[in-house]
Amino acid sequence: MMSQETVKIRVATEQDRDAILAVHMNAFGKEEGPVIVKLVDEMLDDVSGKPTLSLVADTDDGLIGHLLFTFVRIEPDDSTVSARILAPLAVVQNRQRQGIGGRLIQAGILQLAGSGVDLVFVLGYPDYYSRFGFKPAGVQGLRATYPIPPQNADAWMVAELTPGTLGNCQGTVRCSKALDHPKYWIE
Repeated sequence: MMSQETVKIRVATEQDRDAILAVHMNAFGKEEGPVIVKLVDEMLDDVSGKPTLSLVADTDDGLIGHLLFTFVRIEPDDSTVSARILAPLAVVQNRQRQGIGGRLIQAGILQLAGSGVDLVFVLGYPDYYSRFGFKPAGVQGLRATYPIPPQNADAWMVAELTPGTLGNCQGTVRCSKALDHPKYWIE
């Protein structure tokens, strides 16, 4: 019988950086891993994405998950809306489908809501992210940085943390410089 280890969700520190990159390499594999690792490395240093919220899933054996939220703005400039994008989320392969990603998302949304963030965007699987309050963003008048093909439109999603925000803003979401490349916007 396996022992019940404790998985602690906490804010990442600079000392976690190499372990965070290793989590992404493991989670995304040899093909996608190097691209995602380079992206995460750039995003962690990208001042245009600040403020960020970087969370890790930590065990006695080390980090097994990571989630990054970075600052986004909505154009035309709606400076009254505070928004972030959830990207990327990674859990090491041998720990996937155990609820760790969900715990990271829930902890992040709770912290962001508590700090006054109004909206969180994600480009991901609708069946997965809808469990955490995300719903299609395009139909709300909020466009992705780069066009999403119609058959994948529901993958561009938003979670409303401050009730009433969605009805009062429209436009195109602009991300950090590191994330502002068409190759990251293919679902």
